[in-house]
Amino acid sequence: MEHLLKLKDLSHDEILSILNLADQLKYDKKNNIPHKYLEGKTLGMIFSKSSTRTRVSFEVGMYELGGQALFLSSNDIQLGRGEPVRDTARVLSRYLDGIMIRTYEQEDVEELSRYGSIPIINGLTDFAHPCQVLADLMTIREYKNSLKGLKLCFVGDGNNMANSLIVGGIKMGMKVTVACPENYQPDSEIMAWAKENGEFLCTDSVIDAAKDADVLYTDVWASMGQEGEAEQRRKDFKDYQINDNVMAVAKADAIVLHCLPAHREEEITDKVFEEHANEIFDQAENRIHAQKAVLVKLLGDSKK
Repeated sequence: MEHLLKLKDLSHDEILSILNLADQLKYDKKNNIPHKYLEGKTLGMIFSKSSTRTRVSFEVGMYELGGQALFLSSNDIQLGRGEPVRDTARVLSRYLDGIMIRTYEQEDVEELSRYGSIPIINGLTDFAHPCQVLADLMTIREYKNSLKGLKLCFVGDGNNMANSLIVGGIKMGMKVTVACPENYQPDSEIMAWAKENGEFLCTDSVIDAAKDADVLYTDVWASMGQEGEAEQRRKDFKDYQINDNVMAVAKADAIVLHCLPAHREEEITDKVFEEHANEIFDQAENRIHAQKAVLVKLLGDSKK
């Protein structure tokens, strides 16, 4: 594991190793056990998209690991003024020990990894959100004790979250279903891969997708950069909501996850959200533990 660009690049065992290390780091933090594995290391954090959880979790995570993080807004560095990604990659590789980037195009992340000489972490693109899904898998395992054989149902837009959940779920032995309108399906290559490598279903029926699910998951109908489509999306997604009717067909002990921020009474009712708030905020907390594990794997001298 040289980078974290997308989950499709990782094997089952590599994902499992990250989750196990994340569990250890969470235990260390809760019990005030020092884990300064990245003393003297510096992470550059490039943000083309704004963030709450990604910025805070990476910045605090580096601090807790003994290193430091530099916030680099695309408005403040030459990358935002037209410098080629390949040049930025080669310059920053001489200053930093790693780069985390949160941006629009997946190709920008891939190009950073091709031309840079340090580990690159995808903090989010329009195609994938691997850091979030590692935290999601960590949370599911905490609540269900295992991953293999569970049914994961995603309801909503076939966006970066859907793409990464499909890959992460299938690689870890889960059955994955996605409920979305026909014109909002996940990436076609991701779906083809899923059908070849595991149990997968994409349907326009929320009830069919959610039946007997162990985990229900949703995200906002309009992501960053899609604000101009928000009104149309509210119409197109009006039936794609996690509510009591959907919960009724899932397993009685099903958990509900949301990558946040949530638009209550759109993709999820306030009632369901509050009934599952512990799971959702444990999931949010686990971003820091999962990402710390990734940082140690990529930047640590011992390569745990």
